Amino acid sequence: MITDYPEFCEITLDQRPALHALFQRYDRGLSEMTFSNMFLYRHNDQHDHRIARIGEDNYVFVGRDREQPVFMLPFELPEKKLLDELFSKFHQLKAIAPDQAQQIASRGYHVWENRDDFDYLYSRQALAELRGNKYHSKKNLVNKFVNTFEAAGRALLPEFRHDALHVLDAWSAARDISGDYSAAREAVEKAEELRLCGWIYYIDKGPVAFAMGEEINRGRTFLVKFEKAVSPDTFKGIYQFVNQTFVNLLPEKYETVNREQDLGDPGLRQAKMSYKPVGFVKKFRAEMNG
Repeated sequence: MITDYPEFCEITLDQRPALHALFQRYDRGLSEMTFSNMFLYRHNDQHDHRIARIGEDNYVFVGRDREQPVFMLPFELPEKKLLDELFSKFHQLKAIAPDQAQQIASRGYHVWENRDDFDYLYSRQALAELRGNKYHSKKNLVNKFVNTFEAAGRALLPEFRHDALHVLDAWSAARDISGDYSAAREAVEKAEELRLCGWIYYIDKGPVAFAMGEEINRGRTFLVKFEKAVSPDTFKGIYQFVNQTFVNLLPEKYETVNREQDLGDPGLRQAKMSYKPVGFVKKFRAEMNG
């Protein structure tokens, strides 16, 4: 049951059939626009997603972004009166695709391109093969890892859930901030219900890393949502190894791999750029003029 606007309700698993069907038809390729994303960040301190119905097969999602109220309209834009009301209540509209940005600008709102939100797009084949000089350092790290450690991987099925949570806890313990820990934990725990697929890696029978994601963009793109490892200092090259081997497991039907945004973090931006993206999924934000 989803409440009608202006009443908002929590996002629940029983809403998935209806909402997932709508998101499956969504072909703009934005990483935010999946049911799993809206669900996994519904209790997150940074996002706190909620939902309301604003028409037949049309919904508005609200939440927070950097402590600022925001809303998202993944499907159809409502009439201007309602849009004005949403702007007055939630200030900013985020995760706007380019075609929607043009429509919103034509209605007189202030619209701008937000580089920090851009999703990074990579060639699936290029990430799988790591050929050529531009991937020389990545390939070297993978080769050194393979020559140093005997790693084994397997599908992240329910019987390996505990091992993935062990990896996640070790990853979190080595960091000063929680980041996406809670979302990643629930993704592991509810992978079947959310239809997320993943792979887990072991060294000497101990779990050391996992990766998870899902299909988007009408089956043309695979979205890597979570990629965690216990200690890149202990297992040098582990992230490069996981990145390549996980992509190698993906069906060839996926033309591109979406590895989400860098959120303006300089280190994360450098790391994502080092994998030579073939493009970006551009996103815009908007607010009322004046």
